[in-house]
Amino acid sequence: MSAEPDDQGPAPTSLLAQELRALMGRLKRRLRDQAHIGDLAPSQVSVLLRLEKDGPATASSLARAEGMRPQSMAPVLNALKDAGLVSGTPDPADGRQTLFSLTEAFRKSVEEGRAARQDWLTRALQMRLSPQEQDEVARAVDLLKRLVDE
Repeated sequence: MSAEPDDQGPAPTSLLAQELRALMGRLKRRLRDQAHIGDLAPSQVSVLLRLEKDGPATASSLARAEGMRPQSMAPVLNALKDAGLVSGTPDPADGRQTLFSLTEAFRKSVEEGRAARQDWLTRALQMRLSPQEQDEVARAVDLLKRLVDE
């Protein structure tokens, strides 16, 4: 830890949590910068991630899953369609509805972005940390997994 707590300061565990949260935020931003995905609103990113994970969906099912009103989902989907990130086809079960899915071009972009982030992080680990330090990071990753695994 970079700061030593004093009698009036936060407890060491609280300080560790604060530093870890800040560091993870910086790492996330650095990784995001490597992907060059552009400026997307959080709601747009959330819909894209849901479509990637769950597959094609109607606007109403996306709205339900995202905790939004269907009327609020329409502008999100329209912006994603206009950007060429999603496309819509008639729902075979109900032709009145549209099934939205990721475009092939966007899927390719996602894969390239993940590869770019992976490459950057691999290079950074290799260039900035000794093999012993890389082992320490590996041990720390195991500990961090314990924090988030339920």
